Amino acid sequence: MNMVFERKLPIPMEVKEQFPLSAKLESLIYKRDAELKAIFRGEDDRLILNIGPCSADNEDSVIDYISRLRRVQDEVKDKIFIMPRIYTNKPRTTGDGYKGMLHQPDPNEKPDMYKGIVAIRKLHLRALSETGFSCSDEMLYPENHRYLNDLLAYVAIGARSVENQQHRLTASGLDIPVGMKNPTAGDISVMMNSITAAQHKHTFLYRGWEVHSQGNPYAHAILRGYMNKHGQSMPNYHYEDLANLCEIYYASGLSNPAVIIDTNHANSGKKYGEQPRIVMEVLNSCRLNPDIKRLVKGFMIESYIEDGAQKIGECVYGKSITDPCLGWEKTEKLIYEIADRI
Repeated sequence: MNMVFERKLPIPMEVKEQFPLSAKLESLIYKRDAELKAIFRGEDDRLILNIGPCSADNEDSVIDYISRLRRVQDEVKDKIFIMPRIYTNKPRTTGDGYKGMLHQPDPNEKPDMYKGIVAIRKLHLRALSETGFSCSDEMLYPENHRYLNDLLAYVAIGARSVENQQHRLTASGLDIPVGMKNPTAGDISVMMNSITAAQHKHTFLYRGWEVHSQGNPYAHAILRGYMNKHGQSMPNYHYEDLANLCEIYYASGLSNPAVIIDTNHANSGKKYGEQPRIVMEVLNSCRLNPDIKRLVKGFMIESYIEDGAQKIGECVYGKSITDPCLGWEKTEKLIYEIADRI
């Protein structure tokens, strides 16, 4: 076997015992979980904003950013449900590059998975205790989910993972909303099959156990655009795309039809400044078509303190070291504009 076994890492229960969730914070999570599920069931018409840095790279700047969201949330709470992104894993197309806080809690130092496991739990706990936000994360590695499963409000399955059986089956055993992105090639049927699998019951192997999942009625779609055969970014948030998804979704018989629109990635061609325009176009589609309005539950927006992105080692506070993000001033303005439009 061509690998070196560095050390055996602690199991999730041991890490949770070291960094426990208090009864007060557990109650807060329960309340936010109930509110979020009501939105996906169509019983609450607030719009979800899954918003934050492309990748959580620094604890202090991430908490600073989320604290700013807290103030805005209090002002728009009747119209918008803010769910900050704390993405602690970063998928890499070629496998190279910064893989997120789980791998490298300090991007300027070598990978350390033990420190990473501790760092991501402490970060999610700090966000919850200091801002009252339970947050979202990407489930890049299904076997690692239980290090955070008691803290998360929402999980996303990425475009490169959505066709993977273990991701689908693990999602079927979660009791929080799970968003399934369309794959990078854009085949909507792959995404819909993933949602179907996640909503069904299964028996499978998980962390050395034979487990029985009960199915997740809150598994839903995320449209993030795709790449065509020429490697060009192609959007799938336009009116025709949403109308087509409505037709497919409502004919499927799936529970709680829902879609979140990812405004960056291939939908924007990674032109982060396009995100506000994309949001407004989708809101206009919602006004024109009641079926689209029922289906669209919110947006996924990549945003941080400073506009754009930087290389690792440049050390600009609050600026992404992965995909470029919308800066705070533009983000704040966008949130208020969304509240005015709905």
